[in-house]
Amino acid sequence: MNSKLEITAANFPALHTFLRGYFHEDVADEYGTPPEAADQFCDDAETDERIPVAREWQQVVELTGTQAAPLNAALKKLGSAIRLTEEEIPQVAAIFARCLAVRPHRRVANE
Repeated sequence: MNSKLEITAANFPALHTFLRGYFHEDVADEYGTPPEAADQFCDDAETDERIPVAREWQQVVELTGTQAAPLNAALKKLGSAIRLTEEEIPQVAAIFARCLAVRPHRRVANE
C-alpha cells in the first residue's frame, strides 16, 4: 500500500507559512537569493518555528526528489512564488539540515 502524503498546505502547515513569508516575489529585493532567505529564517525563527519548517522541507524533498521540476511544483502548491534552481536546492536543504542540528539556547538562571 502506498501511503504517500499528499502535498497540501494542511499537511505541511509550517512550510506553507515559511514559503509565503520568505519565498515570495520580492525574495531578491529582501534577501538576495532563496538560500539567503532560508538562512535568514533560520537565524530569526524560534526553535518551535524552525524545526517544523525544516522537517517539512525534508519530507517534501523525500516525496518529490531533488530534481527542480517536481520540487518546484510542490513548493508552488504550498505557496512559493519562486522557482529554485538545481544549485539552490541542495543549498536550501543544507540550511534546513543545519536548522535541525542547532541546539536551543539555554537560559542562564540570572537572566
